[in-house]
Amino acid sequence: MKRIVIDARELLTSSGRYVERLLHYLQDIDHDNDYQVLLKPTDVAGWQPSGSNFTAVPCPHKEFTFSEQLGLKRQIAGLCPDLVHFAFAQQPVFYSGKVVTTIHDLTTLRYSNPDKNPLVFSFKQQVYKYVVKRVARKSVRVLTGSEFVRNDVAEFAGIDPAKITVTYEAADPITDPPQPVSGLDGRQFLTYVGRPTPHKNLERLIEAFVALKAHYPDLVLVLAGKKDANYDRIETEVHQRTIKNVIFTGHVSEGQLRWLYENCAAYVFPSLSEGFGLPGLEAMLHGAPVVSSNTTCLPEVYGEAGYYFDPLDVPAMAAAIGDVLSSEQLRTSLIAAGRQQAAKYSWRTTAEQTLAVYDEILNTTAPA
Repeated sequence: MKRIVIDARELLTSSGRYVERLLHYLQDIDHDNDYQVLLKPTDVAGWQPSGSNFTAVPCPHKEFTFSEQLGLKRQIAGLCPDLVHFAFAQQPVFYSGKVVTTIHDLTTLRYSNPDKNPLVFSFKQQVYKYVVKRVARKSVRVLTGSEFVRNDVAEFAGIDPAKITVTYEAADPITDPPQPVSGLDGRQFLTYVGRPTPHKNLERLIEAFVALKAHYPDLVLVLAGKKDANYDRIETEVHQRTIKNVIFTGHVSEGQLRWLYENCAAYVFPSLSEGFGLPGLEAMLHGAPVVSSNTTCLPEVYGEAGYYFDPLDVPAMAAAIGDVLSSEQLRTSLIAAGRQQAAKYSWRTTAEQTLAVYDEILNTTAPA
């Protein structure tokens, strides 16, 4: 029996879907290896492993700290692993054992965030560039969620693409009953779900919405996601310009999210940079026609089920959304294609491919 340590410190955060689903299905398919799962001490009680070969290990070392670089390295060494899987790039950069690293995308390296102190953010961004490049080079294998990110990481870190394995993510059906969002029942609306950081391109989406209002005066734009300083800034600008029918929901429940997907006229994804684009795939699974940016990994993941536009071209964005609003035939075909596209992806497959990487490394390679 081999011992595998999985760094799951992000398990119960908004970024933790990947590692949560991976662990769920690894417990289904692997009863041979011994897994030590690193969790924040406050998260240990909230994760109950279903497999007897999986153990939750409290890990007090926070991301992007000296404690992570020194204390986490010692803690991992004390567990005597045969392999460590870091589910994100942040990790002890001088750990010398066998490592698999999942790099979800390089977006953080390329876009600023006005919600953060610019000097502090710039410093952290430079440190993160060093970390990503080093861990990509020292890892025995790198996992990414798309071919686009695979090629992007290979070029950025200067490593052989053959060292990188693509393990696509997947969308899960929301099982909570649909719960209507107040003020939207019976209205025609567009939905966006997610963060409001600059690369999400919401300012251009709002401009496209303003252009559409000339032809669809009753149309509503729903921006759903946890409120933060970026959302506050955008909402203030919308109010100052007296743009009507833009609704900022804040955090929505799973039932409300399902209802938004199932009842929107279209799900619009204007992002400038993504590693996989899970929200759009989730929208497809729930029967929403998806109108999407044509950049980075999105055409790869959505295939012919997406209706695309140049995210830097506001008139093109408005025209693409207008095409879907004005053609029931197009809308119906996108809904059918979207359901088929979403069904191509499976978290079980992700886990099986990841386990195959573990087995290959444990059986054939020496530490990096």
